[in-house]
Amino acid sequence: MLTYNRYVELINDALHSFPYPAQPRGLYEPISYAIDCGGKRLRPVLALSVCESLGAEASTAINQAVGIEMYHNFTLLHDDVMDRAEVRRGRPAVHVKYGEASAILSGDAMLTLAGITMGKGCTETLLPRVLHLFNTTAMEVYEGQQYDMDFESRMDVTIDEYLDMIRLKTSVLLGCACKLGAIMAGADEDVCDAFYRYGEKLGMAFQLRDDLLDTYGDPATFGKEIGGDICNDKKTWLLITALSEDTTGEVKREITAPSDKTQKIANVKKVYDRLNLPERCSLLIDCYISEAIDALERTGISEKDKEFFTSLAHKSTTRVS
Repeated sequence: MLTYNRYVELINDALHSFPYPAQPRGLYEPISYAIDCGGKRLRPVLALSVCESLGAEASTAINQAVGIEMYHNFTLLHDDVMDRAEVRRGRPAVHVKYGEASAILSGDAMLTLAGITMGKGCTETLLPRVLHLFNTTAMEVYEGQQYDMDFESRMDVTIDEYLDMIRLKTSVLLGCACKLGAIMAGADEDVCDAFYRYGEKLGMAFQLRDDLLDTYGDPATFGKEIGGDICNDKKTWLLITALSEDTTGEVKREITAPSDKTQKIANVKKVYDRLNLPERCSLLIDCYISEAIDALERTGISEKDKEFFTSLAHKSTTRVS
């Protein structure tokens, strides 16, 4: 197998050479801008590395890797519009740079391009499986986004509801990426499902880590403003747990009658710290990582290749961006 960075290079080469039409420039330039913002390319790396670990060339799944990354960036583009987020990966969000209308339309085009690219290179046998997985996953992501929006106006969201929401909004796309790589490699359904479980559990850990970084990260490395979830009353694991355990009522007061932005973040963080929530959340992340690694035992890949995916899982618990 290749190194993570080498997979990223393959993906970036494919993304940079994507055959966008020349016109209309106002439609395609925001897409190129969004894609060129970079990122970890985790989802396409999973597709390529899974494919190669199962004995096929990584290039066998390159179209699916590009498709999944374009779809992922489409969701980020529209999320930024809905959340009014001004910064993405250290640069102005697409809707800030090009305007909200252009961001919405270019996002729509990204979604269509992702679907078109997803089917390229598939045999007649594989095409229905690939498109069914992609379309099913896309609908689950939208469901997760709707739950996330619904939760903003609710004070009674449970931890179980939250965990199911992030499974839909985030985790299923990582599971999809892994399973796409397995399908393109010609793996049987049990192996495909085992890799899906690996990606799904990795996604749970990844999103919980993202929640921690949004509150406790360094804006210089995280790529966006710290404290956004607190300011927007996002029902994260941290906030839901604090609402249920904070006997002082401080967190609830900050939601119903908030202080100014800076003070609100400081007040809520004090409660998080008092309840030891960062450490407790980290323990939950570790549990999901263990479940992801356990799923590798059913994939039939070599011990050396398991090390690649095990290392990848552990790195997600210590990432800073």
